[in-house]
Amino acid sequence: MTGFGAAAGLVGAARVSVELRTVNHRFFSPSIKLPSELSRWEGEVREALRRAIARGHVTLMARIEREAAGEIVVDERRFSDALATLRRLQRDHGLDEPVSLATVVRMPGVLTAERSSEVGGTAEELVALVRQAIAALMAMREAEGSRLGTVLEERIAVVEQALARIAARAPGRIVAERERLRTAVAELMGSATLDEQRLAQEIAILADRLDVAEEIDRFRSHLTAFRETLRRGDAEPVGKRLAFLLQEMVREANTTGSKARDVAMTHDVVAVKEELERIAEQVENLE
Repeated sequence: MTGFGAAAGLVGAARVSVELRTVNHRFFSPSIKLPSELSRWEGEVREALRRAIARGHVTLMARIEREAAGEIVVDERRFSDALATLRRLQRDHGLDEPVSLATVVRMPGVLTAERSSEVGGTAEELVALVRQAIAALMAMREAEGSRLGTVLEERIAVVEQALARIAARAPGRIVAERERLRTAVAELMGSATLDEQRLAQEIAILADRLDVAEEIDRFRSHLTAFRETLRRGDAEPVGKRLAFLLQEMVREANTTGSKARDVAMTHDVVAVKEELERIAEQVENLE
């Protein structure tokens, strides 16, 4: 599922910003880019991501900006050189104004602010920022997931309508097939004696082969489970379960289609399979 999250704060003496992006992927696939000063904590960052995100290609990028340590250093050699230069210029140009301390320290290189060569800090400080970015990302993903859930509910309703038409058509189709078989056998037999018992057996076998009641019952059960999974209020991932239920629904649709032998039923089975394909595309976006 796509998403974005960001956070910023201090890690030791450095200000660190963390950006986190996710795009669709069947599995958890992290890409972590840390400055060299923070790279020793990549394992902890990866584990924090793995615990929070079950699926998706995850890209994390951290940037670092050290803060000054606050200690001002005077370069006395440059101070002396700057003072001597200013006094020489004063003499050479006949200037009466005295050289002030403020003027000397403003000369380039006289005063410097030391910056620490080490960031310092701890893995926990960095991971805390990562978790803040994850929280922002999750809020965005939850909003997108809610929208996708609404779309999937609408598509499931379309599947249910087509399935209801198939279920309503199925019993009449079996009766029609029985009559068709009886008529065909009678025409073939002509004036010969018709073995009613044998014909009844063949009709019973035909009816069993054409009966889709079990497939429809299982299909409806999968639809119920799919909708219940969509409406779950916990934080557990649902994408894999929804994908499994879709596979089972496709299996039942294929079996129903192979038994149909009816134009109207076949048309609805095709519509169901098309809708299931659309749903599968959306389910890939869900964690």
